[in-house]
Amino acid sequence: MRIYNLFPLLAGPFDAWSPHIDRAAKMGFDWIFVNPIQRPGRSGSLYSIADYFALNPTLVDPTSKRSPDTQLREVNRMAERQGFRMMVDLVINHCAEDSTLVRRHPKWFAHEADGSVAHPYCVDNGRRVVWKDLARFDHQGTSDPEGLFRYCCRIVRYLIGLGFQAVRCDAAYQVPAEFWERLIEEVKREHPDTVFAAETLGCTADQTKATARAGFDYVFNSSKWWDFGSPWLLEQYHLVRESASSISFPESHDVERLFAEVDGNVDAMKQRYLFAGVFSTGVMMPIGYEFGFRKRLHVVDTRPEDWEEPGIDLRPFITEVNALKSRYRVFQEDCPTTVIGYDNPGVMVMWKASTTSNEEALIILNKETQRRQRFYADNLRNYVQAGAPLADVSPEHPVDYVPVPFEYELQPGEARVFVTTRD
Repeated sequence: MRIYNLFPLLAGPFDAWSPHIDRAAKMGFDWIFVNPIQRPGRSGSLYSIADYFALNPTLVDPTSKRSPDTQLREVNRMAERQGFRMMVDLVINHCAEDSTLVRRHPKWFAHEADGSVAHPYCVDNGRRVVWKDLARFDHQGTSDPEGLFRYCCRIVRYLIGLGFQAVRCDAAYQVPAEFWERLIEEVKREHPDTVFAAETLGCTADQTKATARAGFDYVFNSSKWWDFGSPWLLEQYHLVRESASSISFPESHDVERLFAEVDGNVDAMKQRYLFAGVFSTGVMMPIGYEFGFRKRLHVVDTRPEDWEEPGIDLRPFITEVNALKSRYRVFQEDCPTTVIGYDNPGVMVMWKASTTSNEEALIILNKETQRRQRFYADNLRNYVQAGAPLADVSPEHPVDYVPVPFEYELQPGEARVFVTTRD
């Protein structure tokens, strides 16, 4: 999956999505992911859904004679004609606090000791953050589990009927694994090609593994925060990879814009997208990353007027990385992967070996985005199992011949990517 995240509040109404989809197609993406498109509650947050079977008025053309559902179906069909499959957020761990569901089906919700509806929360650096515009579904303890389950099945069928072939399940680990297992099984009986991806950020590796085993096709990994050295990422990767494939991203709508974080460092932007592209089965990139947008995507306040003047243009680079990913099987699976020790702490050497083909890959990456690093090896083939020569398939300035010995001065943030094959 090469996923372009079309953030609906920035893209605007459905009939304004076409140029963004065209741009994503030219960059080699094959999936479009959109955040929640259903009617929100009074807070206006995309993730505070009040009516699961009505679309967000902000995204609808009120002057059109076509129904809101028809408007969305038409843009989804247009994307499919361009070779895309469509993914949308599925938010069933909570709903809007002012949704009529809270009043009509109180048994579906968790409640505080005083009887008030419970709000979801998280702990951020020791500080409890409560989302008071949300009401938490009680999947674990509801006295009407069948009613809640049937309602969630209806939501998924509605989204499929709108033209979506995949759902990204928001905060999936907050919903019991047995609930997901039953839901996924039932939906796939009717729609076997439907893809389920679990958003599991912020939970432990064991929670991620338990969620993945419920039948998810994909989970989202935490490679964005890796320092290219600490063991935790590969530990999580190998703990989960046999249960479900994973999706990397250099940035998402939940975090600050990377271009702002790195103070406009183009080399850091390239480094992070390339690594996300070659590390795991899938890769996702939000709208605006290609232009170095700095303003964070906001689930309430963002509007099309927040579109920024491009600070950079990474489209040629992203296109090359996506082509690289689509060309080699070793970059399309969560396969055996390890970091090889190297005497320069500023350089990471990573080896990957496909289990579905005879391909191997070697990634030599400059961890530093401000200065150059020297890499030297008596023979690069000592790092791989394959007997065939290594081919430089780097997205920028690949060399035609890999010499022995191999010496190279890595530019800031640069990665050299090599592929070879086993007999």
